[in-house]
Amino acid sequence: MLCFTMMTDQPHPPLEATPMLSDVSLVPHMLNGDSMQQMILVQVNPGETFTIRTEDGHVQCITGPAHVPMVSPNGTMPPIFVPPGYMSQVVEENGMRKVVVLPHAAEFHPSMPLPPLHVPQYLHPHPAMLHQHPIYPREMAPHFVHQLPPPQMYSEQDVPCHGVSLPPRDERATKQQEHLHRRLNTSSSVRVSRSPPPSPLKGPPPAPVHNGHNKSGATPAASPGPTKPKLPSKTSASPPLDRENADVVTEIRTVMELLSSMSKPTVHSITSCSADLSWASPAGVRNVDTPSAQAPLILSYELAFSQNGTEGSFTPVYVGGETSFTLEELRPATGYHVRVCASCGSVKGSPSEAAGFTTQSAPPDAPAPPRLIVRSKSSLVLQWKAPSDNGSKITGYLLEYDEGKQSAFKEIYFGHAKQYKIIRLSPSTKYSFRIAAKNDVGMSPFSEVLTCCTAGSAPQPPAPPHLAAAGVSWLTLEWSAPCGPSFGDAYTYTLEMEEEGTGYGFKPKHNGEELSCTVKGLRRSTAYKFRVLAANTEGRSQPSTAVEFITQPDKPGAPGQPSLKGPAQPHCLRVAWDIPKDDGGSEIKQYVLEMSQSDSGSPWAVVYSGPQKEHVCEGLEAGTCYSLRVYCESAGGQSQVSDVLLVQTAPVPPGPCQALQLRGKAKPREIPLTWAPPVWDGGASISQYTVEMAESAEGPRCPLYQGLETDCTASHLLPGHSYCFWVKAANQAGCGPLSEMQELSTAPGPPEQCGPPELTLKTANCVLASWEVPACNGAEVSEFRLEWGAAEGALMVAYCGPSRSYEARGLLPATVYYCRVQAGNSAGTGPFGDIAMVTTPPSVPAAVRLVEVVGEDTLPESMPGPAFSCLALQWEEPCCNGTEITGYNIDYGEQLPLSIGRINHCVLENLQPDTTYRVRVQAVNNVGPGPFSTVLKAKTRPLPPEPPQLECVATGPQSLKLKWGEGSNRAQPSGTTQFCLHMQASADRLVCIYSGPCHTFKVQRLAEATLYHFSIQAHNEAGVGPLSTLYSFSTSRSPPGQLKAPRIESLEWNQYEVTWEALPPMRGDPIVYTLQLQRGREAEQLYRGPSATYKWQGVVPGSDWRVRVCAGRKCPDSGELWGPYSPSTSLPAMEPPGASEGGPKATAREGGTSKMGRAITDEQFALLLLLGFSTVAILFAVVIQYFVINV
Repeated sequence: MLCFTMMTDQPHPPLEATPMLSDVSLVPHMLNGDSMQQMILVQVNPGETFTIRTEDGHVQCITGPAHVPMVSPNGTMPPIFVPPGYMSQVVEENGMRKVVVLPHAAEFHPSMPLPPLHVPQYLHPHPAMLHQHPIYPREMAPHFVHQLPPPQMYSEQDVPCHGVSLPPRDERATKQQEHLHRRLNTSSSVRVSRSPPPSPLKGPPPAPVHNGHNKSGATPAASPGPTKPKLPSKTSASPPLDRENADVVTEIRTVMELLSSMSKPTVHSITSCSADLSWASPAGVRNVDTPSAQAPLILSYELAFSQNGTEGSFTPVYVGGETSFTLEELRPATGYHVRVCASCGSVKGSPSEAAGFTTQSAPPDAPAPPRLIVRSKSSLVLQWKAPSDNGSKITGYLLEYDEGKQSAFKEIYFGHAKQYKIIRLSPSTKYSFRIAAKNDVGMSPFSEVLTCCTAGSAPQPPAPPHLAAAGVSWLTLEWSAPCGPSFGDAYTYTLEMEEEGTGYGFKPKHNGEELSCTVKGLRRSTAYKFRVLAANTEGRSQPSTAVEFITQPDKPGAPGQPSLKGPAQPHCLRVAWDIPKDDGGSEIKQYVLEMSQSDSGSPWAVVYSGPQKEHVCEGLEAGTCYSLRVYCESAGGQSQVSDVLLVQTAPVPPGPCQALQLRGKAKPREIPLTWAPPVWDGGASISQYTVEMAESAEGPRCPLYQGLETDCTASHLLPGHSYCFWVKAANQAGCGPLSEMQELSTAPGPPEQCGPPELTLKTANCVLASWEVPACNGAEVSEFRLEWGAAEGALMVAYCGPSRSYEARGLLPATVYYCRVQAGNSAGTGPFGDIAMVTTPPSVPAAVRLVEVVGEDTLPESMPGPAFSCLALQWEEPCCNGTEITGYNIDYGEQLPLSIGRINHCVLENLQPDTTYRVRVQAVNNVGPGPFSTVLKAKTRPLPPEPPQLECVATGPQSLKLKWGEGSNRAQPSGTTQFCLHMQASADRLVCIYSGPCHTFKVQRLAEATLYHFSIQAHNEAGVGPLSTLYSFSTSRSPPGQLKAPRIESLEWNQYEVTWEALPPMRGDPIVYTLQLQRGREAEQLYRGPSATYKWQGVVPGSDWRVRVCAGRKCPDSGELWGPYSPSTSLPAMEPPGASEGGPKATAREGGTSKMGRAITDEQFALLLLLGFSTVAILFAVVIQYFVINV
């Protein structure tokens, strides 16, 4: 934070607060001054806080970035609060005072440049700082405004990413560098705002804002948006300033072109996880001649990389002034592309060309620890997963263990498998294992250690549990682990409990690994027995010794509600209460009676405490309400209070009520009444009002109403009559006197209720209804209303008029109808009369609905015949129209209709297979037959297929290929004929070995020379056909297998001994051998017999003579079965006697001639073909890797 001060002899006008600091109040002497004043412009950096104390003693904190203008009237520096660990120092330079805030450890001298503030990284400027500048009043003197330093705004590109202080320079170089950056900043402002910069008259620039570096290392940049300061009325731009801006724009373009000439970076020292990069400065910047008046440009470089090729997104990894960088934490065997771009201040060049490289392969990553799958007392089965190979295929896994001695690890397995079984281990022993992977680069680090234990024995009985805490309905028990080694297995404990007197024995209450348990839901003051058992993976221990614990007693229940014994007296009350229903398991010690006056709201006061269950409360006030409650105490604690008893001392009867009044208007049969309470209630609340009624003043009175309400309604009266009414009030003391008599009359009413109408049945669809006129109640009946319907609760208005009869038409047969009549006059309508009922005569049934063909499984009984000659029908029973249905007629073709009983299903028999029939159903009752149903077209099933002819087309020692029918071997579409092939497993059992649409099947896994029996069956949509007769087929005998190549030993000159492996007899058949000699393309049999050796002499072998052997099986019924020949073996060369006398020259010549004339064997030719194919495959892989994957 910097503070710039200026001295002046003239009084300054009051300063205007900026938009950013509108909430900062200026001190009074800052606005009015007539003496020597001092102006201070405080610059608050981002992330810092400026604290100022006003004249009234308040402290205000201003958070940066911000500009705070201050004026001191007496020329002294106001107090500035600095954070702990910092100190402020005043420095005067070029007539300007600066207040520098430094740490205590730093030393500062006026000749040194301002030291940088150590902030972690550049914080983004506040939006108010980027878009608004301090606005000073227009009346401020121009020569004072333009003396302020130019604004310095910062953006993300201008501030280095690393908080490293730049080396100090001399004063001249610092000023030249600031001049160049100021020109760059001005040009950037021109490009953004597209208008000439404001003159000093239009608005003074704000004080510079620093981001933590000194003057020489700061890189100013343009503001993101144009500013809008307050402008005077008449201002204009200066022409020299426009020419200067044009020169700066040209200079900036030249610098940008130079920065865009970066060459791509150089990659060297590539490893599996890092690479060293270096680059050169732009060629134009290195060769350009800068004027002597300016300092050389300071460049910053941004390095970015991509894993998705040159077209992918690049991520910056380094920003700074160095020309080399080391990329670390790379992935092995992965391709990367890097590029670099240069920048100078706010000018940034284009990125360079991307340079690509691929990291080297590395050993695999450390595998995950192995996982235990199965264990026993002497073995463990482990399994693991493959880690990342890091570019090279894993060639094997190394498994080590500590031999159960907790010592150094020892190799136990190395191979390609990911699962291994360790055997010959000791029971109940801990073993530690770790795994590592290996590839062509090297061995990976070992995984984390897996510790597991082999199976052992059950644990010992634990110690008995002990009581940790007890409650009314719970007990907390604790126990310890059993003695003896645990071998790493976690114990599971079972807590069992027995309740005395139940006879159920011990029952489990807890099962888990915890060493404590809280048993809940127990009874109070009850003894319980407990024991604990321990279990592990090997078994369960014996129970511990049983111990007994008792639960605590509970609080007693609330006593009964207090009650009065005898009548309430004016000044005393005799109160009694019942003992509580639940004593909590202990004896009641005392009862406590509390009383409170209800009217005054006084607190509860104890009036009695003792073992008695009644008490006389004396000294009470007459006609006062009291509240009484009681509670009891025992060894379990204090109970809840009882229900409150509200009592009142003896009251007196109340006074007379006021006269009755009519509430609203009188109705024909009702008179609403109301009255006021008595003036005096007699010292007790009114408990009841009694209203009496009489037809005259001298007539007998009868009670009309009794209750607490002050209104009632006299009902069930006669229209147009007069009645007399009285009322009296009552309380606990008795009833008061009657009020004055009130005489009231009812209004005229509607007619009386009509009688039930008389119904006359004319036809099945017509009924005549007639009725009598009821009493009119003072007004003549003007109309009648008749309601008619088929349901008693759903009657509709069928007639309304003055007539006394109505004829209902269009009715349904065999249906019950209901009707009633209502009369009306000028006063209203009377109530409906009683309901009359009539039933229309029955008729023939309705048409049958929902006739359908159903399956055999939906019928209550099975089909009487084959499915292809029957049709199962089902329908819904129709409406009988008043008479029960007696049967049905079924019409299904040329024959007469079939008559059946009263059932809703039928099976038509003796039909033609695969034939369509037209079926109709008719219902019949006592009246006659009803109409036929709609026609149903039903078709019978076709006949099931016959079994095909079965034959064997190919036999083998262990298989038989069977074929049947005429068709393709492939599966046919669904819906065609299916076949089921059976094989006889025993004398009376067949097993289905194939089911499907194919016409061939190969039976495998059979025994050689064995007879098997088969049967086949066909089925389709028509059903399952019959089984065929049994077919018998036999497997053939198997020949011997191929022997290994024979071994030849030279006994002496032109004498050889040939041996080969001997085979055991096959199912009792002896084995014979044939030895054959091959001379080029000719073959000669040397031996045939049961022996496994043969001596051969008297023949000088040639260079291409070879010997091979085959085995044969002598079958008693089919001759001999010969197997394939073994690989051939060449005869070894043998020197004749005296061959060494010819000299070394002859020997060499003969040997060379023998090598030239030797032919290539079949094995050698196959080896050459294999090598050729391998070479071609490797070449194709290299081409694909280079042209397809890398490109």
